[in-house]
Amino acid sequence: MALIQCQFYSEVLGLSTSMHVILPQETRSQIGLEGKQGTGPHPTLYLLHGLSDDDSIWLRRTSIERYVASLGIAVVMPQLHRSFYTNMEQGGAYGTFISEELPALARSFFPLSAKREDNFVAGLSMGGYGAFKLALQHPERFAAAASLSGVMDLHAARIDPIHKAMSSAEWSHIFGPDEIRGTDHDLLELIQRHATLGTSLPLLYQCCGTEDFLYEGNQTFRQACVTAGIPLTYEEGPGTHEWGYWDAKIQDVLAWLPLKGR
Repeated sequence: MALIQCQFYSEVLGLSTSMHVILPQETRSQIGLEGKQGTGPHPTLYLLHGLSDDDSIWLRRTSIERYVASLGIAVVMPQLHRSFYTNMEQGGAYGTFISEELPALARSFFPLSAKREDNFVAGLSMGGYGAFKLALQHPERFAAAASLSGVMDLHAARIDPIHKAMSSAEWSHIFGPDEIRGTDHDLLELIQRHATLGTSLPLLYQCCGTEDFLYEGNQTFRQACVTAGIPLTYEEGPGTHEWGYWDAKIQDVLAWLPLKGR
């Protein structure tokens, strides 16, 4: 595998930012690791970080590079700060950045496939919300999306005092002062819209630990998919909001991805 730390300028955000990228490499003589690389542009997993993290965190807290070595896929891990992958009410247009500018720039820098069947998105916590938001707002671009311990019920997270990581002022800076329920920010609303329209959605995978403070919100989203008739691969089990759980579950996500030639 090749690991690249990439600093670049974002026209959308008006600032310099960064991403870490893993690129597949065919190898046979590495001790303890055999790399795989297909022909043509690489299938790509966009792997999103949580609220307190950055673009290096998946590399620092998991063995993601080792886990993808035999799969022949690229992994793009961008820096999105505390944006909730959203065009902020008072702040940067991070929603446009992650959905439009970043993929275009990444494909201009690296040989990454633009085909829907070769593109996947996953994330944890805030990044789980971001992964499903991207997939539900742009279902034609992704073959699959995965949320690990995601913030799946944004309305509940905003009003529940157990969510102490963000102040009410920060919520307003991101989403504005108005109600989130029923808006384009609301994953539950997006599910209902697609159910009504009969949209062909990406495959969806959701997991959460039963001791996680986001467990109830994950149950709400799961039930919304059941009620709407939206297919969803759902897994739960013992676990809290921590990296031991996510290191294990990202391996399940990689095994679940619909990779060609598997």
